[in-house]
Amino acid sequence: MIGIQTRVIAILLLALSGQLWAQLEVTEASIAELQAAMATGETSAQDLVEYYLARIEAYDKQGPVLNSIIRINPAARDEARRLDEERQAGNVRGPLHGIPIVLKDNYNTSFMPTTGGSVALANFQPHSNAMQVDKLLAAGAIVLAKTNLHEYAYGITTISSIAGQTRNPYDLRRVPGGSSGGTAAAIAASFAAVGMGSDTCGSIRIPAAFNNLVGLRPSKGLSSIYGIMPLSSTQDVGGPLARTVEDLAVVLDATLGIDEQDAATVALNDFELPSFLESLDTVDLSALRLGRLDAYMDRASAAVRGSIDDALAWFEEQGAEIISVELEELSSLIAVSGVIGHEFKPDLNQYLALFLSEDIANLNDIVDQGLYHEAVAGTLRRSQASVSNPESYQQAIAARESLQTLLETALAELELDAVVYPPIAELPVMIGNSQPGNNCSISANSGLPAISIPLGFTADGLPVAMEALGSFLQDTRLLNIAYTWEQARAPRQPPATTPPLVNAQAPAPTMHSTLIQEGGIDLRLDYSIDIPGNRFSYSVAAGDSSQAEVYALTLQIDEEDVFGRSEPVVANLLSPQQQIGVGDIFMSPAFRQALNGGRVYLRLFAEGLPTAGVVQVLQQN
Repeated sequence: MIGIQTRVIAILLLALSGQLWAQLEVTEASIAELQAAMATGETSAQDLVEYYLARIEAYDKQGPVLNSIIRINPAARDEARRLDEERQAGNVRGPLHGIPIVLKDNYNTSFMPTTGGSVALANFQPHSNAMQVDKLLAAGAIVLAKTNLHEYAYGITTISSIAGQTRNPYDLRRVPGGSSGGTAAAIAASFAAVGMGSDTCGSIRIPAAFNNLVGLRPSKGLSSIYGIMPLSSTQDVGGPLARTVEDLAVVLDATLGIDEQDAATVALNDFELPSFLESLDTVDLSALRLGRLDAYMDRASAAVRGSIDDALAWFEEQGAEIISVELEELSSLIAVSGVIGHEFKPDLNQYLALFLSEDIANLNDIVDQGLYHEAVAGTLRRSQASVSNPESYQQAIAARESLQTLLETALAELELDAVVYPPIAELPVMIGNSQPGNNCSISANSGLPAISIPLGFTADGLPVAMEALGSFLQDTRLLNIAYTWEQARAPRQPPATTPPLVNAQAPAPTMHSTLIQEGGIDLRLDYSIDIPGNRFSYSVAAGDSSQAEVYALTLQIDEEDVFGRSEPVVANLLSPQQQIGVGDIFMSPAFRQALNGGRVYLRLFAEGLPTAGVVQVLQQN
């Protein structure tokens, strides 16, 4: 990984609170790198807050318009100043001291509202923090902002009435996953060092998969969910999403532990608390046994399945053993072991009463007043109309125990370190569509830990991940597997839409022009390249001297850098009988690479020219 010293890209003489400060490049910087820079005086917590806020300003509501942030913490700067003073006095609390983070906006914060993504709770300020927030603050983390989520965490595309739709930074036309999609997009875009999410059924693992991040759904009870707005208290867990396994480990170490306000954490009484950071890099690949869950793999898209099989082939090459796994009872147990429908209404009502919501007393108030986004209308109305069925609920709880036993037995009898499958079987859909392929229930309904491991990207530049599920409280083993892969294969790549800032600003669009003059044709092409917006915008016009009829002016990419001219048309810039053509082109990864490599060309079709047209390389001037 690039050292922090090489991340200083410029010394900018900027006036900030009457002081001059050096612009440190925080894009993709790890917690350890940021901590090292503060330790040497190269930067400070106050500076880091400013750098991340500048990125949020440049990219969240402008440029790519990720729309991942609901609110900025107005006290962040003051908290950074206090932590800098502590450091100067010789008191460093640990690896999170002075590190800016973001929180999914279903984590209670007594110092700013907690909305759950809903206009119904736009100004709801709980009387106490979530337990994990208290732990993070005690460790020295700075809450920089609250992030968008699928409203009430009840969905996987991240759209809410309080903030709208969050966009995927790797393809702005697509969803970021959910429900922790705001946190995932923010961390992928380096709006903070690390971020917190929650997972009731895939809400950490899916957005991690869709944003080239690592995310763990921890064993139920490893960390407290007290003060996290509930979707289902039995299935809810909270935890970090991060760009690296090491960053994930740092936050897990800071947030785990027994909490008398969360009964599920009493399971830790019989176990020694794990140390995630200290236990990294402890996997003997030659002794590793992974179970390929064939049923889940078979129904995945070709791109997802191929990426996972390639990863498993790599593990096998390193000496690991890959076992095909079939679990005949799995589907039937999953079908009857979900409890969200039983718990959402009573749990939310209890939460609102416990944390003293004054204006909204319960789910009835939310639904009756229409205070929600249409995307969750069906689920909220069904929840409001639901009637408690204790017998059905107890059957679901019993099925959860049976599911956990089934999985634990398979892991033990086959001597597996983990069972692997796709966290989601399909790639992220275009915004506005329903997202298919969710495999969330195997972990959520059993309470067993599962980690989403980034594998890389499809040919279209979309992130792909593999999920690994392990035995109860064997979370560290899952991080070890992910860490070994990460260190060997370096799957993390930042999104092209949120590059490093230039003088604290997003890179401005670059303007270019070129002339096409062939066989009596005179055309002028003006175009701009907007990296944050991921747009190639063009205007082409025929000059007065043009004599022949233009049939088409196309834009194409040479894939092999030999200009064999056999590639298909990417876009048509000018059609028959047109004198002017104007438009925008979405820049795919292949398009961007070709543009940077000088492999984009124009092909002119016109009266008097060969049928195959004439070719001119697109000039950037």
